[in-house]
Amino acid sequence: MTSMTLLTKPNRHLFFTGKGGVGKTSISCATAITLADKGLKVLLVSTDPASNLDEMLGVALGSDPTPVPGVSGLFAMNIDPETAAEDYRVRVLDQMGPAATDKDKATVREQLSGACTTEIAAFDEFVGLLADENPQFDHIIFDTAPTGHTLRLLSLPKAWTGFLEANERGASCLGPHSGLKMQEDRFREALDCLGDPARTTIVLVTRAERGAIREAARTAGELAELGLSNQMLAVNGRHALRPERHGRGRFAAEQTAALAELPASLASLPRDEVPLKSFDMVGLEALRALFAPNDDLTGSGAGDLPAITDLPRLSALVDDIAAGGKGLVMVMGKGGVGKTTIAAAVAVGLAARGHSVHLTTTDPAAHLSFVVGSDAMPGLAVDRIDPEAETERYIDKIMTTGLHSTRTARPGREDLASLHRGGRRLSRLSRVVGEARSSLSSSTRRHRPYCCC
Repeated sequence: MTSMTLLTKPNRHLFFTGKGGVGKTSISCATAITLADKGLKVLLVSTDPASNLDEMLGVALGSDPTPVPGVSGLFAMNIDPETAAEDYRVRVLDQMGPAATDKDKATVREQLSGACTTEIAAFDEFVGLLADENPQFDHIIFDTAPTGHTLRLLSLPKAWTGFLEANERGASCLGPHSGLKMQEDRFREALDCLGDPARTTIVLVTRAERGAIREAARTAGELAELGLSNQMLAVNGRHALRPERHGRGRFAAEQTAALAELPASLASLPRDEVPLKSFDMVGLEALRALFAPNDDLTGSGAGDLPAITDLPRLSALVDDIAAGGKGLVMVMGKGGVGKTTIAAAVAVGLAARGHSVHLTTTDPAAHLSFVVGSDAMPGLAVDRIDPEAETERYIDKIMTTGLHSTRTARPGREDLASLHRGGRRLSRLSRVVGEARSSLSSSTRRHRPYCCC
């Protein structure tokens, strides 16, 4: 097995985070299996709404710890945001006591129906796992959502504290004020646990690629600002230069060059390098082989795959989009599959064909500027949907126009900031789409504008 700093006297809590597609789930699964194979009792938890732990481990998972067949001592679970939100609503309503009327409870339930309630509920489940509510496990390993979502989740307690200090008069989508005050210490203790180097290690997973490294450096800085400096770096997919593998020398050299330019914030961290594998990271056999120094996997058949040479080029897709006169291009997919790269390539291709293109992103991590670069291109406008700016724009609109329910008191800025947490990117996206629709009606076919998201 490859010598891993991570597996040398690991802390009880291991928290894996990183850009989508760098291999967080693979490495967290392999770590959990390795520790369980040593006779330890391990709980592997996914906080990703798009979790694929079920597929990786070959077992159906829910919101309770489930034994993983084939790995004695390993249990796994997914934090389901919707289930967590409903459980949270029930707990908040129970705190209201017998004096609360049905009308009071209905009002609170309505306040707890928003997206930010789902976020706080998911964090509440996460907090429970950090608060020694599962003492039977030797290790609890967290496989998190892509960086932008995870950073937003970890920053919530700080935002809630400010909200509680400024808003003493009622409730919001976070729940009744009194109930939140009761949980404030619990949330603070959870962040203290995350930042304690004796209890938790935060593993920044990246690949030896400049874009992924930039994201890891940004994450390291933002986590440090939250008091979470107990970090280490795991470089996944590291290619070992082997002369018999024709054509891979350049790839290995590019990786080496990228690692030689590590920002100081990453270069100073303990580092593990996980070898590049030629097989898919699905199933226990593959996951157990991830940390092995060689590339052998019995029955993988990796060397028997036929060469594929007749796939259409991306330029053909861009030609089809340009010919069809479509005004909106939505690029979607699982984390790490290349959505940003494809969206940027389509946008650049359309601009090169003489079209006016607005390229934007709804991703909190917002990697577009890294991919497209800073050089201006005629006909191409690039931006990101800034959640904070959208929140301020929304609040100003409501406070100015009075677009609020006539049945309730006029909301304050703090209430609106909380309420708008889940919908601020959607409101900006709808405005971008509206701009594209408006421009389409007044443009010639050749120079119709496109919005790529």
